[in-house]
Amino acid sequence: MDDCRKTLVEILQAALAGVNGRLRVAGHLRQHPAAGPVRVVAIGKAASSMAEGAWQTLGNRMQKLLLITKPGHADHFWTDMPDVEVIIAGHPVPDEGSLAAGRALLDFIDASPADVDLLFLISGGASALVEALPEGWDLEALRELNRSLLAAGLDIVAMNRIRKRVSLLKGGKLLAYLKGRPAKGLFISDVPGDDPAVIGSGLLVADPQAAEPLDIESLPEPIRERLSTLLVLPPAPTDKIPLSVIACLDDARRAAAERGRALGLQVCEHAEFLQGDAAEVGAALAAQLRDGGQGLHVWGGETTVVLPPNPGAGGRNQHLALAAAQVLEGLSGLCLLSAGTDGTDGPGCDAGAVVDGGSIGRGKLSGLDPHLCLAAADSGRFLEASGDLVNTGPTGTNVMDLVLGLVTVES
Repeated sequence: MDDCRKTLVEILQAALAGVNGRLRVAGHLRQHPAAGPVRVVAIGKAASSMAEGAWQTLGNRMQKLLLITKPGHADHFWTDMPDVEVIIAGHPVPDEGSLAAGRALLDFIDASPADVDLLFLISGGASALVEALPEGWDLEALRELNRSLLAAGLDIVAMNRIRKRVSLLKGGKLLAYLKGRPAKGLFISDVPGDDPAVIGSGLLVADPQAAEPLDIESLPEPIRERLSTLLVLPPAPTDKIPLSVIACLDDARRAAAERGRALGLQVCEHAEFLQGDAAEVGAALAAQLRDGGQGLHVWGGETTVVLPPNPGAGGRNQHLALAAAQVLEGLSGLCLLSAGTDGTDGPGCDAGAVVDGGSIGRGKLSGLDPHLCLAAADSGRFLEASGDLVNTGPTGTNVMDLVLGLVTVES
């Protein structure tokens, strides 16, 4: 089983390399070279990697850089570099750094000459990392909103629709601050459909659903009341700038499949987008492995977990993996890996987990009950005890989640 698990980790690494922000930005800019000086804004979990790709390609044409990312995701590459400002902000819950980032973003744009191109590099995480608030909203209200959204089990599209309403930047409102300056945007997509109007809550795209009512029934009453009384903000400008999605989940799945074939494996690429309850999805995927033939299975998507009042350790990928491990218990020749492509899963530092038929037995040796850990959203504690956590560190990308399954014996 060690070989099976190592193979899946190797395939995960190949998938991550296929959507690396530095390589993707550099490749795009080589194909579409800038004619003059450029000022760069990079926002998101992959901001540092994307900015490095711009710097390597643009060279001294990159006049200035504003980089906004989460703790642990800013490479030392930028330390002491001239004309570079790095802001570390809160994620997944905004903090004072998120508001400081919003102010810095507007100042950066305002200080840019009218004839210098602005290049926006945006990846997942931007929704929490940068913000400017309307009158009547403060940081604590914003943090409570985001905590409620994360706990409610909403998917990223539903969360970002709500975030857009409570913002002076999102839903395309940032366009108003450009005041006609030449600009373009490159995106790494962490949303279904790869829509720039949804990635990072659509900083550079007017929200086509801005006038539609919000689905807020799953949120606590105080949050619903605050949202229902929110004054209607000015509509976003109708201006449009060139936008390109340079990496997405399909690219990662394709890279995983290619590595699997290079290793001599029969590969099944599942087109379905994984969504819904993480535990239910994990159990269903493990059953497919148990009942299927030999080879590599590649899935992708983003599941959800409705959190209890006091959740434990771990995120949706660990939740999915532990549910899968229960189905695989006692079986040989099967393993499943579920990981966030950004290198994080929930509030911890692990990307996910790789489980096999012995995972449940190993975790139980520490006196833990997998059923109780799932109920308490504490899958990370069980998987740490079973030795199944996967830690990649920051990956320089963010294209939702990958699930890989490997069957090495006939069912």
